[in-house]
Amino acid sequence: MLIDSHCHLEYEGLAENQPDVLARARAAGVVGFLNISTRRSEWERVVGTAERESDVWASVGIHPHEADAHEDLGAAELLAATKNPRVIGIGETGLDYYYDKSDRVVQQALFRTHIGVARETGLPVIIHTRDAEDDTAAILADEMEKGAFPALIHCFTASAEFARKVLDLGLTISLSGIVTFKNASELQEIATELPADRLLIETDSPFLAPVPHRGKKCEPAFVRDTAQFVADLRDEPMEQLAETTTRNFYRLFSKASA
Repeated sequence: MLIDSHCHLEYEGLAENQPDVLARARAAGVVGFLNISTRRSEWERVVGTAERESDVWASVGIHPHEADAHEDLGAAELLAATKNPRVIGIGETGLDYYYDKSDRVVQQALFRTHIGVARETGLPVIIHTRDAEDDTAAILADEMEKGAFPALIHCFTASAEFARKVLDLGLTISLSGIVTFKNASELQEIATELPADRLLIETDSPFLAPVPHRGKKCEPAFVRDTAQFVADLRDEPMEQLAETTTRNFYRLFSKASA
């Protein structure tokens, strides 16, 4: 009984075969999917899938790659979109200094806008961060001082020091198929040390297919492979990890339980 806490069901490779993709995941024991948006033009489709499929939920947000194209997006528009009962999260948002596809100042401002909406609504903010640990941690700490908000780092690939910082701030950490890669020894060590009540599992599909599916288009069904790998790392039964991460999902994304 697993939940894919981060997938892109409207992206090429999944969208054109969405019914089959969902069927394969359900057959693999996946009981819930959080369908993530990355730009304003996706919101209607992302939410529409969640309205059509009872085990799919939606997020609304702007990926840092898309920040320049959404510089004028205000909190009011995000807030209005969260009123839909199938919208349970804000994002994905955050900072990406690896590709620098958008101005860093614009990324930071839009990140703070998302956090403000998360604080106001109580919906978790879903954070992407790459090569931006210091600024991400600084913004999170600064915004937490203004008032607490729920949040998670998705597809965690950062350092152990960054993990400690965000855990101290009360965040949850989600692991993707990257943890199964041969060159991910540091991430694997971090995975063994994460508190059980702060852990989620995701695919980030259609990207980052885990071992043994490397080279294939990633699907939500593959969350099972990542979960099994993490369970083995942590020396615990797969069933226990599945139960724990599912419980964590519903606690963090409490609107999904309503």
